[in-house]
Amino acid sequence: MRLIDTHLHLVDREVTGHAWTDRVPPLQRDFPLEEALGLYGGRVAGSIFMEVAALDWQSESRWIAGLVREGRLLGQIANCRPETDEGFGAWLEEGRDLGVVGWRRILHEDVAEDVSLSEGFRENVRRIGRAGYPFDINVLGRTLGLARDLARACPDMTFVLDHCGTPDIAGGGWDVWATGLREVAACPNVNVKLSGISAYAEPGTASLETLRPWIGHVLDTFSPARMVWGSDWPVVNLGAGLPAWLDVTEAVLGELSADEQDQIGCRNAERIYGVTAPV
Repeated sequence: MRLIDTHLHLVDREVTGHAWTDRVPPLQRDFPLEEALGLYGGRVAGSIFMEVAALDWQSESRWIAGLVREGRLLGQIANCRPETDEGFGAWLEEGRDLGVVGWRRILHEDVAEDVSLSEGFRENVRRIGRAGYPFDINVLGRTLGLARDLARACPDMTFVLDHCGTPDIAGGGWDVWATGLREVAACPNVNVKLSGISAYAEPGTASLETLRPWIGHVLDTFSPARMVWGSDWPVVNLGAGLPAWLDVTEAVLGELSADEQDQIGCRNAERIYGVTAPV
């Protein structure tokens, strides 16, 4: 099967600074593309960079643009700030020259969780859609209603829900997540990303057996026609690690038809982000 990694983080602390990693000891270093390529072990056809909410997020995108121009990345999903009009249009326009294939604003951590409820935020997200880009939604399992409401408020654009909706696997948060995910999946303009979830299990427990019910619910609610895959490297190191996450991915996708494998592995990513996986 061919895989496009739609969620690859890279870190060069001299370029942008990454204060958030100071709270996560295993992530307090640089994470270069060469290391990720080695961990792929030839099992990933191409990668899309995912913004890291860097201190200087515009410098981050301009740095990554060089890797896109060199053909080392298929594109990037860049950071934006829809909560403010200041500089928003100019940044959206600059993205056309930076290899941007999508945009994201994490809707927790350094911003009020309900920021997406404002009409100004929603109108700027609609501007992203009118410019021809998808928007990645990153919310917590307990706040999936915010993703649902944003998708309903912007029915004419495409969304990708990151990390299977960020379930609290370690905390046993099945019910609130499973219900919320069904509500988000009822929005036809939302896709979901099979990524990230191994880091939400108890340390040392992110096995196929542990993750299978959660992945199964994602498959049941969205279907392979609305799923993409991502590594979430290096955050995946907090869970299974990249090689083991690839093993889980291949085991789960191996139970599907060849067409369904291809949809999740690469075709949906090509459709949503406008990229092409190398043959």
